Amino acid sequence: MLLGHPVLFKSHCYIDGRWVHSDDASSVAVVNPADQTLLGHVPMLTQSQIEHAVAQAHRAFDAWRWTPVNRRAATLSRWHELVLCHRDDLAAILSLEQGKPLKEARGEIEYAASFIEWFAHEAKRLVGRNIPTHIDGAHPGTVIEPVGVAALITPWNFPVAMITRKAAAALGAGCTVVVKPAHETPFSALALAQLAEEAGFPRGVFNVVIGAPQMAMETLVGDPRVRSVSFTGSTRVGALVTRVAAHAGIKKVALELGGNAPFIVAADADLDQAVQVAIAAKFQTSGQDCCAANRIFVARPLYDAFVALYSDAVRELKVGPPFEPGVEVGPLMHQAAFDATAERVADARAAGARITAGGVPHALGGWFFEPTVIADAAPGMRIYDEENFAPISAVSSFDTIDEVVRNANDTEYGLAAYVCATNVNTIFQLIRRLDFAMVSVNGAKFTGAPIPFGGMKQSGLGREGGAEGFEPFVETKYFCLGQLGLPETAA
Repeated sequence: MLLGHPVLFKSHCYIDGRWVHSDDASSVAVVNPADQTLLGHVPMLTQSQIEHAVAQAHRAFDAWRWTPVNRRAATLSRWHELVLCHRDDLAAILSLEQGKPLKEARGEIEYAASFIEWFAHEAKRLVGRNIPTHIDGAHPGTVIEPVGVAALITPWNFPVAMITRKAAAALGAGCTVVVKPAHETPFSALALAQLAEEAGFPRGVFNVVIGAPQMAMETLVGDPRVRSVSFTGSTRVGALVTRVAAHAGIKKVALELGGNAPFIVAADADLDQAVQVAIAAKFQTSGQDCCAANRIFVARPLYDAFVALYSDAVRELKVGPPFEPGVEVGPLMHQAAFDATAERVADARAAGARITAGGVPHALGGWFFEPTVIADAAPGMRIYDEENFAPISAVSSFDTIDEVVRNANDTEYGLAAYVCATNVNTIFQLIRRLDFAMVSVNGAKFTGAPIPFGGMKQSGLGREGGAEGFEPFVETKYFCLGQLGLPETAA
């Protein structure tokens, strides 16, 4: 792999400003999902090494928390500039280890950089307040304090943006961080560590560790010196994180978990617009996105036309390796994801659904699967009931708003939902009645640095981005300054 800044491709973990091997020499292979070729190995650290990373972050916190905010912000701004300066190299690394098309990877790098810039500025506005007194002679108020060491556990589908969205907020607030990326996509995290070092973060402020997944999670979450845990991943693992955190004592926990997003096409929707928005909402990252539109509900008068137009558009999507020009859909991440995709399609077909596009492994072989439309999907089918981290979508019809609200809300998840409609009464009724934390209307792009990203129900706790993005990493400290004694008058 030819990079303009070759030092970005690291194969060691990063602790206290040093690049480290595993003490027991264990490592994990990282492969390119497009062709299963070996990209390299990264060390699987021991428990004691991960504990050492926490210790160094804890040590560094005492100085970093008192660093003037303008200097913290300046360091974040340098990190932001370096990420953008090396966006092509970072995108290449991301595409190689994750498989998403290069254009998408470049978009993720810019998206990731936007969080660093946002929190660099917002950190300067992280202020307490003066409270009008209710006590004679007293002066109450608040100050905002960083909580301490933050453990950031991130997934493989957005291996750069999920780190910066958490880390920039934590670092801006005055916390130090230990990042544990997915072992499938470690090189993106290590490249960010290299750029953080170049930006001038002091030793111990930004650390990256990789280890056996459960051991690493339990070590970080269970360490009493870790005062905040921010996790993005499956609901199943999120529940494990919560249990470990509770066993270790009381600490801040933020969770961004799974989704089973409904996509509602109302009877008054613009049909062509609905098809294009559905394509964008479903097939980014090959459908391996917690916000992907999994269940598409179409008003019965539009149903047949939508299925035909949507299926035609899906068949036109270009599938291929990430560096091939014009590719829109890449491979699945690993064999388990590919197998689960094939099983869900077979289950829907056996239950009577119609496969109107795709439905089979792609001719490219490997972990490529044809973008798929499954019409007449219904409860009981895996494609309908489960989160589908794949380029497969379920389409169903509905007759009334009450019916589609009931069906859309019939899931344990509550992350994102989509609405295509033109009638303002329909739009606002759906916004308020859908049990999802984020509702996008007539568009697929709705996330970004200024917005509070997160879920409800089994889709998570807390928010990332926006002013709310600081919440997992700060405490509000109240003070009440009593009446000050006056100096005695001179005799």
